[in-house]
Amino acid sequence: MNIYINLNKAIKYIEENLEEQIEYKKIAQILGMNEYTAQTAFYVLCNITIADYIRKRRLSNAGYDLYNGNESITEIAIKYQYTSPTAFSRAFEKFHGIKPSLVKQKPHGLKIFSKLEFDEEQKEKTTIEYKIIEKEELILFGIGKKTTIENIQKEAPLIWKNEYDKYGKDYGYFDYGMTSYYGNRFECQNCKYWVLYERKIENKDFQKIVIPKSKWIVFRINSQETKDIQETTQKFYKEFLPSTKYKIREIPELEHYYDDITDFMIPIED
Repeated sequence: MNIYINLNKAIKYIEENLEEQIEYKKIAQILGMNEYTAQTAFYVLCNITIADYIRKRRLSNAGYDLYNGNESITEIAIKYQYTSPTAFSRAFEKFHGIKPSLVKQKPHGLKIFSKLEFDEEQKEKTTIEYKIIEKEELILFGIGKKTTIENIQKEAPLIWKNEYDKYGKDYGYFDYGMTSYYGNRFECQNCKYWVLYERKIENKDFQKIVIPKSKWIVFRINSQETKDIQETTQKFYKEFLPSTKYKIREIPELEHYYDDITDFMIPIED
């Protein structure tokens, strides 16, 4: 399966429904993934969340409609699925830098957010080595810091360093890194990146995290450098996932650090 073909199909579905309710479950089905996995895969490959892409495309089209048509601000707000003209106006001004009521006076302030399109002829030629392991329930202790899916790639290494600077002298290197999601994962404005120890830490700042027993796909990274870990994550979503029949469980992925290597661990269903 070529994921770029499916991405173009997902984009086509979004574009055809910008004036209607868009079902995230349908996007996941087009991508051949569950919703939990589809959101991350879309972001990794497109560098934008599904929700943000939909929002920017709607606001981009709304600017054109306001300038070229005769619809009122209220009608445009309803058309692009906003709950109120106030919410629409606020989002419109943030995106375009101009109030919707001033569009016909100052059209030079409008912005276009282009439709995504992928080259379906891209071919992946690499061989990806992995193993399957089964782990009993993991009980971990650590600290989670708020972030968003848009910022996690740059913020996670900073969180890791800041927390190590605070606690590394007393407890040593962290054993795991983890991202947890709260609420609607397609929005993902409420995420946490965690740094975790495998042993119990008697410190009020640390929380207990329980990861249920699971099977895991494991990719070995002979490094603990951020760029190498992120490169493997990209490869998983871009190359491995579209070519496999494994189903991803809705529990967090893990980065396991030891002996100067990193195991990137993805939970799978039996």
